[in-house]
Amino acid sequence: MEVLGVAVELLVMFTGFGLLIGILFGFFGMGGSFLVTPALLVMGYETNVAVGSGLAFVFGTSVIATLKHRDLGQVDYKLGVLMIAGTTAGIEVGKIGLEYLQHVGLADSVVSVAYVGLLGAIGAFVTYNAVADRDGGLVGEEDVDSEEEMPAIAQTIQSYRVPPMISLRGGVTVSLWMILLVAFATGLLSGFLGVGGGFIRMPALFYLVGVPVPVAVGTDLFEIVFSGGIGSFLYAQSGAVDLSIVVPLLAGSALGARLGAGATSLVEEDDIKVYFGVMLLLGALAVAVRQVGGYLDVPVLDTVSLAIILGAALLVSGAVILSSIRELRRTAPDSSSSAAD
Repeated sequence: MEVLGVAVELLVMFTGFGLLIGILFGFFGMGGSFLVTPALLVMGYETNVAVGSGLAFVFGTSVIATLKHRDLGQVDYKLGVLMIAGTTAGIEVGKIGLEYLQHVGLADSVVSVAYVGLLGAIGAFVTYNAVADRDGGLVGEEDVDSEEEMPAIAQTIQSYRVPPMISLRGGVTVSLWMILLVAFATGLLSGFLGVGGGFIRMPALFYLVGVPVPVAVGTDLFEIVFSGGIGSFLYAQSGAVDLSIVVPLLAGSALGARLGAGATSLVEEDDIKVYFGVMLLLGALAVAVRQVGGYLDVPVLDTVSLAIILGAALLVSGAVILSSIRELRRTAPDSSSSAAD
């Protein structure tokens, strides 16, 4: 059976996948094209269609998730605009480095290794720090007057009082030049690796700038609205956006993104960091398996990579929802007793 020329089974699959990715997108501020584009490639779609449709999905989902984070007061527009300016400059410089590697014939191998290494390194770092925080904090970190301990690196960056100083959400004050430097560095990596960079920016906003994790997620999504919008528009002009893919994905993510964004106000920040780290580690594994499959010419490894991607999305989004339900149940008796008093 088909609807508008598309098999119903495929529509259901895309809608369900959109729901899972929407939860991750709203919760982490990343996970869209990072998961959707590889899945479409493994399913046999042309590269430009996979990238263009993935960007269109990212744009639509980021708008939905950003609106929810705005309602929760978790978007710092001032920081977002500054990050956009810095990352744009960094992306241009990163592209120059990538073009040089393409010229000497090393782009594919260097970028693949760097991408897997960076995903794995950030995932391991975030997970380790989150687990260490649960066990009593990291050695050398001091308590700060906030809801959580600010990372030592962020404290160091904020100690450089180079005017003008910018006040951000979460009681953070940091030099404008430090923000632009962090933005440029993350943009440089994004341009070099040819990725959106959400998995780089979100931890950078927390560990380097020092804003709370929910604000880092919401502000990162605000940035993605612009980058995803421009990218999807350019691909749509060349006919590379397949609406039979994008529409069902967005139908699922419309609910998922709001659920994920809402969960950031329920789930403990250490848990958010653990889930984020696990997501990146599984993503690094999936990309590595796909690269090995291409190098050894073993097509079945593409299917294994897709299974890892889908499994990671299901596992982590399920954990997010369960944690939210558990927190709601824990706070419900408190709310009832307060109302009785």
